[in-house]
Amino acid sequence: MNHATDSPYTTVSLKMLVDLARSAVGLTFHHSVIRAKQSGGYISRFKGRGMEFDQARLYQAGDDIRSIDWRVTARTGKTHTKIFREERERPVFISVDQRHAMHFASRGIFKSVMAAKIAALLAWVAHHHGDRCGGQLFFDTHCKELKPQNGKQAVLHFLNLLAHPAQLATAPSSNEYADLESVLHRLLSHARPSSLLYLISDFRGLTPHAQLQLAKLAAHCEVVLIFIYDPLEESLPNSGCYQFTQNNHYVTINANHAEQQKAYKDHFLEKKQLLQTLAKQRSMVFIPVSTQADPLTCLKM
Repeated sequence: MNHATDSPYTTVSLKMLVDLARSAVGLTFHHSVIRAKQSGGYISRFKGRGMEFDQARLYQAGDDIRSIDWRVTARTGKTHTKIFREERERPVFISVDQRHAMHFASRGIFKSVMAAKIAALLAWVAHHHGDRCGGQLFFDTHCKELKPQNGKQAVLHFLNLLAHPAQLATAPSSNEYADLESVLHRLLSHARPSSLLYLISDFRGLTPHAQLQLAKLAAHCEVVLIFIYDPLEESLPNSGCYQFTQNNHYVTINANHAEQQKAYKDHFLEKKQLLQTLAKQRSMVFIPVSTQADPLTCLKM
């Protein structure tokens, strides 16, 4: 794409992200989807705030036996039931991929811009709900985390770094992490257990070791995978030759060649299917987002 350097298609401004606050008012972390069971009921696409232990009291008729507090029961000799209360807040942690490959689009907006917009919407939703919001920005050579905090200033600090990532290149707390596995491993020590964790990325470099880190994250947090992709990554035009590069490796694909065209499409589908399967196995939410999509609509689905 050939846009001016300050084009909203290719770059992010703080005003752009701040202006999304109003759009986020109508969003919620609870999206209904049909339960994949014969019961035909509904579950929340985004799991709720969760429940935390409040107290134990004597068992009463009708109490769920699964809530029996066996330790207190054994100590007192009388059956006690655990009482839970809804968590008043939960940390929302938003990890945003801003690596070099994200600065691309054949149609719509850059993947990096889409990722920033979605991150901003989620940060504003957290603020409107009174949740603590923090995050992570990761690049090819460095990575930065922000501890979840309450208040509008915490959101603005996060958005300012999204809009001005150059500030992080020389930040004292920046660290060199060049691959997805290292980024996910770092998340394990920064995202508090029970956090609602959003990972917004094109998931380039999703190695088996990186998949293992995802599984560990899903064991402790409610994880939402937001897969950003460009239509050209999904399929090539019907004709022409295209050269792709990664590091020092070059590959030329002839779209006129049916087998190469099919292999190209299959490669994308395999990656998407892998993410979907991982999400299903680990009780994560998977949301694919094209660079041509409306970010607000994608989060409402």
